[in-house]
Amino acid sequence: MGEQRVIIIDSDAAWRKTIKNLIGKMGYWVVGEAEDGITGLKLVRARQPDLVIAEAFLPGTDGYEIARIIHEDKLAPVILIASSTQQNVLEKAKAAKVFAFLVKPELEYNLIPAIELALTNYQEIIKLENQIKDLQDTLETRKVVERAKGILMETMGIPETEAFKRIQKQSMNRRISMRAVADAIILAHNL
Repeated sequence: MGEQRVIIIDSDAAWRKTIKNLIGKMGYWVVGEAEDGITGLKLVRARQPDLVIAEAFLPGTDGYEIARIIHEDKLAPVILIASSTQQNVLEKAKAAKVFAFLVKPELEYNLIPAIELALTNYQEIIKLENQIKDLQDTLETRKVVERAKGILMETMGIPETEAFKRIQKQSMNRRISMRAVADAIILAHNL
């Protein structure tokens, strides 16, 4: 808890104040407030909060659209709030990839647990996405090195272990990655 930066987007100033007071007591830091979707989205992009709490039914661009944009751009987790649940609310919230949907009269009891879960789950998702990216990079590097080894084996008539050692030695001597050496071998071969 605490020291997490939050932006509140709600058309009702009284509710913004209520939310700010609730989360302020728990040590969260409100870095911006907006009463409409466009202003809220600009604030999110400018201030890069750790969490966004937005009203579902905002004038202009609604909270669902804001949540969708924030999710696609990987800016922060979003908790949507509404005065009441209406038809198709949960389906729209799922489609917008929100982390929680709360009803305003019950905020006092549900907001802090929802915030904690949203922040924790969002960090886990980011961590997993980074691991996937690293694994994809590693796999791609292996493919390139294998291709370069094949070229060396074919053109120089050397065994696989010797081809690997040559790529590795060039990498160390030039202080560049094995991927860069392999890319250079492939490029030179294709000329």
